[in-house]
Amino acid sequence: MNGKSEFLGTQNINSLLWKLSAPAIIGLLVHAFYNLVDTFFVGRALGEQSVLGIAGISIAFPLQMIIMAVSIGIGVGGSSVISRMLGAKDVDKAEKTLGNVFLYTLAASILLPILFFSNVDAILNLFGATADNLPYARDYSVVILQGTFAFTFGFVLNNLVRAEGNAKVAMNNMVFSGLLNIVLDAILIFGFDMGIRGAAIATVLAQLAGTAYLVHYYIAGKSPLKLRMRNIVPEYVALREITFIGFGSFVMGASSSLMMLVLNNVLAFYGGDLSIAVFGIASRMLMLILMPIIGVSHGLQPIVGYNYGAQNFTRVNESIKLSLKITTVIGFLGFAVLFMFPGTFFRIFSTDTDLITNGETALRIMVLATPVIGMNVISTTVFQAIGKARPSFILSMCRQILFLIPLVILLPRYLDLSGVWMAFPLSDIMAGLLSAFLITKEYRHFQSKAGHLS
Repeated sequence: MNGKSEFLGTQNINSLLWKLSAPAIIGLLVHAFYNLVDTFFVGRALGEQSVLGIAGISIAFPLQMIIMAVSIGIGVGGSSVISRMLGAKDVDKAEKTLGNVFLYTLAASILLPILFFSNVDAILNLFGATADNLPYARDYSVVILQGTFAFTFGFVLNNLVRAEGNAKVAMNNMVFSGLLNIVLDAILIFGFDMGIRGAAIATVLAQLAGTAYLVHYYIAGKSPLKLRMRNIVPEYVALREITFIGFGSFVMGASSSLMMLVLNNVLAFYGGDLSIAVFGIASRMLMLILMPIIGVSHGLQPIVGYNYGAQNFTRVNESIKLSLKITTVIGFLGFAVLFMFPGTFFRIFSTDTDLITNGETALRIMVLATPVIGMNVISTTVFQAIGKARPSFILSMCRQILFLIPLVILLPRYLDLSGVWMAFPLSDIMAGLLSAFLITKEYRHFQSKAGHLS
């Protein structure tokens, strides 16, 4: 290991969390930004058909989310085990986990396209496609499925690199692939007049370039762990642990896909393509708040995992407390900006006055509880980092599966379209309260263990 990860147990928590979170935040913001650019270019390129194009991307996104959910589940499960093993100085198990993660990811990248390719139209119809936006959604989805290998390895390896404490490598990869995506968007959509298909091709090529960068990182021996051929063989215990720990993150991503499936169908019923397009833009604006919060959680994960493995519970609690303060501030700032200037953001993507007017109302309602989102994200990350699969699973699914989806179905019956938008802040509040209850119990447990060891 050459001591490359030992700073996780010694460096000042304030500077350490910033050191690990800042690169993740930058990388994730670039990722969110190029999703916005995709939508911007498609909206501007299609002119009068901008509503249908944006709606098409929104319909296709749940399919992309399923691929991302599987990848993030493998990556989070693997990174949790690796960071704890590094903290416990068990390099051999960490390297066996690394090998099994590679094998797991390869299998997923082969099986997912096979599963979805023959049923693309049926899946998109299930996700709420209408006769008008289906051609756009299909063009985008087919290309994304062809690039599954790039998505799976890219997301998994980013998680593993962060688990080692090499957040700058993960950031460089995300910034590089994000900027490349933006450049390719402009070239393919406008230069080659490829429309929505060009946006999808740009995304896949950028992800492929980022994946190549991370594969080289491991092959070139820059990681504290060695990728050995003898470890790239299936080992039941390793695969089981990766799956159980990462299952919460998989459910979080898959529940996002399920949420979009339900939401798109509800929106199609109550508001049609216009409302689907409104949600497509609003959800991307919300990502500008969520990505920095997730970035903090990415910085937190290796700190908690390493120090939990090293039984340094005081440092674990310090990092939890600080991360909750930071994410709450981020939530407040995001709320203030999006609540005050919603129309400004919608005008960037389209000149359609109905889209802008409806978008202003929707976004103002949806951001009402963003200050409490960090409580759920941080709590989920803590339980994943310490290897407690059950509470991480409950917290990862509570916001969207237990709370948001039922509210999206129920509230519009009484409040029409406004009920859909109201479901978001209500589910955020409910998930925040449950998360606060569970993480407070764990925090006190760590305090008790730290007292016994001192």
